[in-house]
Amino acid sequence: MGRECGPAVRPKRSRIIELYTDPPPGSTVVCVDELGPVSPRSLPQAPGWSPDGHRIKAPLEYSRGPDKAWVFDALRIKDGKSLTFTSRSRNSKGYIKLLQKIERAIPRGLIYLIADNLRIHKSAVVVREWLTEHPRIEHAFIPKGAPWLNMIEVWWRLLRRQALAGIDFADSYEIDYVRGGSLLAS
Repeated sequence: MGRECGPAVRPKRSRIIELYTDPPPGSTVVCVDELGPVSPRSLPQAPGWSPDGHRIKAPLEYSRGPDKAWVFDALRIKDGKSLTFTSRSRNSKGYIKLLQKIERAIPRGLIYLIADNLRIHKSAVVVREWLTEHPRIEHAFIPKGAPWLNMIEVWWRLLRRQALAGIDFADSYEIDYVRGGSLLAS
């Protein structure tokens, strides 16, 4: 399972693996993370062919706008359903919005969130206060140096290759539309 050193790595790693393979009865395990920044861009249509068989040259019109977005995502482990939305920045406000959406999508039982050690996930006062008021949600942080333990990393790879690759976005709202918003409910 790797060669990380330190007294806290193995217990944390074991806890994450236990949540994946044998979660407590009635609980839900959800991986959370952010991707970005993603820059919406526009590319012109590919040039076509003229009636006499010559290639029509199109002017080079590539633009990348100032609009950048972070994609917040939650992946439910038991069935692979996800919840995705964009935000203008990666901050505690966006993370709390993700937590609220997760709580609404999973109305019963304990929710274990597998997350990295990013500051907005655990040390922002706003996030800690929100979590205190919502005891159904509990974090399980992956150890530093073991990002492969967060299954959402595989989801990001699929998202980049299939949902975001080769598609032009005028703004972050189009990214939300293409991703389909919330799939976690049900």
